[in-house]
Amino acid sequence: MPAGGVGVQAPEASPGRYVRRVDEVPPDDDGCDDVLGADGRATGDGDPFDIPAKRAPVERLRRWRQAALVLNASRRFRYTLDLKKEEEKEQTRRKIRAHAQVIRAALLFKEAGEKQNGDMELPEILPRGFRIGEDQLTSMTRDHNYSALQEYGGVKGLTNLLKTNPEKGIHGDEADLSCRANAFGANRYPRKKGKSFWVFLWEACQDLTLVILIVAAAISLVLGIATEGIKEGWYDGASIAFAVFLVILVTAVSDYKQSLQFQHLNEEKQNIQVEVIRGGRRIQVSIFDIVVGDVVALKIGDQVPSDGILISGHSLAIDESSMTGESKIVMKDQKSPFLMGGCKVADGYGTMLVTAVGLNTEWGLLMASISEDNNEETPLQVRLNGVATFIGIVGLVVAAMVLVVLFARYFTGHTTDPDGTVQFVKGRTGVKSIIFGVIKILTVAVTIVVVAVPEGLPLAVTLTLAYSMRKMMADKALVRRLSACETMGSATTICSDKTGTLTLNQMTVVRSIVGGIELQPLATIEKLSPTVTSLVLEAIAQNTSGSVFEPEDGSTVEVTGSPTEKAILSWGLELHMKFAVERSKSAIIHVSPFNSEKKRGGVAVTGRDSDVHVHWKGAAEIVLALCTNWLDVDGSAHEMTPDKANHFRNYIEDMAEQSLRCVAFAYRDLDLNDIPSEEQRINWQLPDNDLTLIGIAGMKDPCRPGVRDAVELCTNSGVKVRMVTGDNLQTARAIALECGILTDPQASAPVIIEGKVFRAYSDAEREAVADKISVMGRSSPNDKLLLVKALKKNGHVVAVTGDGTNDAPALHEADIGLSMGIQGTEVAKESSDIIILDDNFASVVKVVRWGRSVYANIQKFIQFQLTVNVAALIINVVAAISSGNVPLNAVQLLWVNLIMDTLGALALATEPPTDQLMKRTPVGRREPLVTNIMWRNLFIQAVYQVAVLLTLNFRGRDLLHLTKDTLEHSSKVKNSFIFNTFVLCQVFNEFNARKPEELNIFEGVSRNHLFLAVVSVTVVLQVIIIEFLGKFTSTVKLSWQLWLVSLAIAFVSWPLALVGKFIPVPQTPLKNLILKCWPKGKNQGDEGAAPPV
Repeated sequence: MPAGGVGVQAPEASPGRYVRRVDEVPPDDDGCDDVLGADGRATGDGDPFDIPAKRAPVERLRRWRQAALVLNASRRFRYTLDLKKEEEKEQTRRKIRAHAQVIRAALLFKEAGEKQNGDMELPEILPRGFRIGEDQLTSMTRDHNYSALQEYGGVKGLTNLLKTNPEKGIHGDEADLSCRANAFGANRYPRKKGKSFWVFLWEACQDLTLVILIVAAAISLVLGIATEGIKEGWYDGASIAFAVFLVILVTAVSDYKQSLQFQHLNEEKQNIQVEVIRGGRRIQVSIFDIVVGDVVALKIGDQVPSDGILISGHSLAIDESSMTGESKIVMKDQKSPFLMGGCKVADGYGTMLVTAVGLNTEWGLLMASISEDNNEETPLQVRLNGVATFIGIVGLVVAAMVLVVLFARYFTGHTTDPDGTVQFVKGRTGVKSIIFGVIKILTVAVTIVVVAVPEGLPLAVTLTLAYSMRKMMADKALVRRLSACETMGSATTICSDKTGTLTLNQMTVVRSIVGGIELQPLATIEKLSPTVTSLVLEAIAQNTSGSVFEPEDGSTVEVTGSPTEKAILSWGLELHMKFAVERSKSAIIHVSPFNSEKKRGGVAVTGRDSDVHVHWKGAAEIVLALCTNWLDVDGSAHEMTPDKANHFRNYIEDMAEQSLRCVAFAYRDLDLNDIPSEEQRINWQLPDNDLTLIGIAGMKDPCRPGVRDAVELCTNSGVKVRMVTGDNLQTARAIALECGILTDPQASAPVIIEGKVFRAYSDAEREAVADKISVMGRSSPNDKLLLVKALKKNGHVVAVTGDGTNDAPALHEADIGLSMGIQGTEVAKESSDIIILDDNFASVVKVVRWGRSVYANIQKFIQFQLTVNVAALIINVVAAISSGNVPLNAVQLLWVNLIMDTLGALALATEPPTDQLMKRTPVGRREPLVTNIMWRNLFIQAVYQVAVLLTLNFRGRDLLHLTKDTLEHSSKVKNSFIFNTFVLCQVFNEFNARKPEELNIFEGVSRNHLFLAVVSVTVVLQVIIIEFLGKFTSTVKLSWQLWLVSLAIAFVSWPLALVGKFIPVPQTPLKNLILKCWPKGKNQGDEGAAPPV
C-alpha cells in the first residue's frame, strides 16, 4: 500500500476538483523558426535550434546541445536545464518515497512485535513546557500511526499536550513561537549553497581558446626573456596573459552577479503564504514561520505546509501524488487524519494541527536532498546558440585561412618587421626566432576565433532575462519560468478574469432583497419576521468558508475569507449577526464546497430542535432556477409562479446592469431520517431541488483605477484583451464597457457570449467564433480552456490569467499562464509561468512591455556584435592575405572582444522598456532574429568601418602624413591609430544599436546609468591603453590631432546611421528573398528547414 494511502480513495472527481494533468508533448510547429530566417514552412524536426516555448521533449533539448559549436561548455550551458541532474532528482524522489514506505512497514512490524513481547521503550526526554516530544510526534506522523494518536487522546488530547486550542490556535507571540521552534524545530531545511565567485572564475578559465592563448603567452614569455632579456622580453607574453585574465575576470564577475539574482528569485518563489489561526485570528504567515502546534486553515488549491493531523474538515480531498508518486486523490476524515507536507488540497476545506516541520517531514527531506536550480533553456537562448554556431563556423574557417596565409607568407619570406626586415630567411633564422614567429601567428589566429565565436551571445539572453526578472519584481510580477518573459513579447491576446484583475476585488453588498422586499437601507431587518431573520443569518454564518474574529476588548471586528465571503459576512454583521452565536445555534452535518462549475455551494445543518436545513448559496439566476417556492417577509412560503420568477429575474438583471455580482440564498427542510450515516456521508450529494428562495444580494466590485488605460494600450499595440468571467452576461457587459474591452453597449453574440453556448459548439465552430469573442460570461474553467485551445489553433499566442484551482488546465495550456499572487491558489501558481503579485491587470500589461523589451534588447546586442564581428574579421583577413601583417594584434582583439561581449551585453541587454515598444505589433515567434532593418544598419556600419580602416591600413602613412618618420615608427603609429579608431567606432555604434529603427538614438540615454557607465569605462580604458600601456598592447602614444581625427571618423557613424534609416527595406525576410532568387534553395526549403544564413 503506498504511503498516504490509509484513507479511502475518493470517488470520481467533482467538477470543481483539481486533477493533476500529465504534460503532453507539444506538436513540432509550436516552436520558433530557424536561426536567422523565418521560413514558416520549416518544421521543428528540420532545425535543431528550434524548441517549443513550453514542455520541450528531452530529445529536442539533447539535439540542440549536440548541434551547437561550443568553446566553453561549462559556461555556455550553465543556465540551461541539466538533463543529468534532472534524472538524479527523480531518482532521489523515488528513493525517499520508497524509504518512507519501508520505514512505515518496518515500524508496523516492530510495533506488533513489541505488543507481543510486552517490550517497553525508554521514555523520551520531553521539551520544556510540553508533554510530548519531537521524536514521538515525528514518529506518529511519519508512520501514520493511528493507534498512537488514540493513545494520546486523539486530536483533542494532542492539542492539550501541545498547549494549543483547536479553534483559536496558539498564542502566537514571539516567546511562544521561539519556544516551539526550539522544542520541535523550524519549518526550514538546509539549502545547497550557490556557487562561489571562485567557481565562476574557474569556469570562465575553461574556454578552449583562452587556454590556448594562456599557453601561447607562457611560451612567448619564456622565449621573449630568453631572447631579449628579462627587462624587455616579458612584455609580449605578459600582455597577452593580462588581457586573457581581464576577459576571465570581467566574465566571472558578470556571471556571478546574474547567479545571485537567480538565487534571490528562487527564494521568492518558495516563500508561500499560509493562513493560520493564532490567538483566535486568521492571519497570513510565511510557510517558513509555521511551528508545531499551529492550526492551519486549508482550502481547495492550497499546499499542505507541513505534516499534521486533521482537526475538522468538510469533503477534504488531498492529492498526494507529489509525495507518493501515484496520482490518487485521498479523502481525509477522522479515521484517516494524517496530512503530508507538500501535498495539494484537491477539494473541500478544513483545519489541521501541525505536528512535524522541516527535516522531520518527508517533504523537508525531499527538498533538502534535491537542488533547487530552476535552470531551463528558452527558445530565444537556443536560437542564439544557433546564431553563435553559424558565426563560429564562419570564424573558424576565416581563422584557418588567416593561419594558412600567414604561415605561407612567413615561411616564404614575405613577412617583414615594422622596420622592413624580413622575418624568416631559410638557413639563417634561428629556432627561437622561428618558434617566436609561429607563436605570434598562432595567437592572432586563435584570437580571431575568440572574437568570431560569440560565446556571450546566448548568455546575453540570460543577462537580459536576469535583469528583466529583477525589474519585473518591482513591477509586481514574479517570473516562474524564464521563457515566459520572451513569449510574453509575442502575445497577441490576453484572456483575463474580471474579479480582482480588472476590478479591485473589494466587494460590498449595496443592494439586497430578503423575504420578497428590498431592504432600504441594508440593515433594516425590523420588517422581517424572526423566522426569516433566523434563516438569513443561519445561511450567512454557516454556509461560508470565511470567518469573523470578534476581539474581547471590543475593538474592530476582523472578517477573513475570499472577497465574496467577506462581503456577505460584513453584510451579515450589518444585519446585527453575532457570528459565534449563530454558529453555535446549529451544527454542520455535511458540506458541498462551492466550485466554479456548479456556481453554487451548500451546507446541511441541524439545529437544537433536530430540524435539518440544507442551505444553498451561489449565482443568482442558477439558484433561482432551482427554487419552487419563495419566502415571504412574514416567514410563510409561497409557490414560485412564472410571474414571480420573472419578477426576481428582473431584479437580478437590474442589479447586473449596475455591474453588481448577484448571489442568491435558498434552503430546504430535510427529514432527519433522510440523512445518511457518517460512513455513507462521504459520497452524499446534498439535495438541491425544491428549494425555497430566501433572498438575493447584489455586490459592487469597482473597476481598478488605470485599467481602462491599460486595456487601451494593449489594443493599440495589437494585443486583444478578452474578459472571461463566471458572472452573468449583464454584469460582464457592464464591467467590460467600463474597462474599455467593449465599446458598443448593444454588442451581441458572438462578441459577447455565454460559456454554455460556446461549449455547445463543435471544434470547427469554436475556432470560427473565437477571434470575435470579447466577453465570455457564466464561463466555467473548462470553457476558458476550450477558448485557449481555439485561439491557439487560430495562430494566436495566448496569455491567460487565473486564480482558482480549476484554472490550472487553462494556465497550463496557454502560451503564458499568469496566476494571481493575492487570490491565487498554490495549484494555480504552480501551473502558471508568471505570478502577478498585486492581481492587477496593469501589471499584466507591464509584463507585455518587459517581454517585448527582452526581444528588442537581444536584437540590439546582436546588431552591435555582428557589426564588430564582420568588421574585425574582414579587416584582419584582407590585411593578412595582402600584406602578411594584421593591424589588430592578439591583445587588441581581446580588448575588442571584451567591449563586444561582456561590456556590450551589459550596456545593451539591460535597456529598460520604452513606450515605443507598445506602439508596435507583437513580435511573431517565427520572425527572424536579424530583421531586414538590422541587416541594413549592420551593412552600412560594417562597410563604412571596413572601408575607412582598410584605406588607413594600406594608405595610412600618406593620409596621416607619416612619410617623414621611420618605417617602423610610422607603422606603429598607423596601427595604433587604426586600433583606436576601430574601438571608438564601436563606442559610437553602441549608441546606434540602442535604437535600430528610431531616428533619435539619444532618447532616454540619461536614464540608463549602466549604459553610460559602460561607455565611460570603455573610453577611459581606451585612453589609458593608448597613452600609458603601449608596451603591453604594441601601441604608441597618439597626438591630440590624431585623437581628434579618430573621434571625427567614429562620429560619422551617427549621421550615417541617421541617413541609413531613410533607406526602405523589403518586408519579406532576407532569407526568403534569397530562397526566391535561388530556385534550388527554394525547393529545399519546402522539404525541410534551410540552413541558417
